[in-house]
Amino acid sequence: MSLNKIERRERIKMRIRKVVSGTSERPRMTVFRSNKQIYVQFVDDLAGVTLASASSLELAGETAGKNKCEVASMVGALAAKKATEKGITAVAFDRNGYLYHGRVKMLADAAREGGLKF
Repeated sequence: MSLNKIERRERIKMRIRKVVSGTSERPRMTVFRSNKQIYVQFVDDLAGVTLASASSLELAGETAGKNKCEVASMVGALAAKKATEKGITAVAFDRNGYLYHGRVKMLADAAREGGLKF
């Protein structure tokens, strides 16, 4: 059976979500990337709430002339700053079925540099 790109990512996503879960002490840091934007959420799966979020839409004025990887790095730093303001230091990273490469890797590296542990 041949899978298209979206079905393949959904299968990988479910395989990851069987293992990765967020708590209030160690929330799940989930990444979503569209063709133009990138989004990050810190989710407490036990309570079913989003604790903090960041996206490239918040950096609209600062992203002019930058490529998508540079924007992802800026979003990772912003996400780390917002998380530390909420008292979040350790997270479980959920790449959401995307390969750990390119924009996802840049975002994760910037979040680590910002003080998050995962």
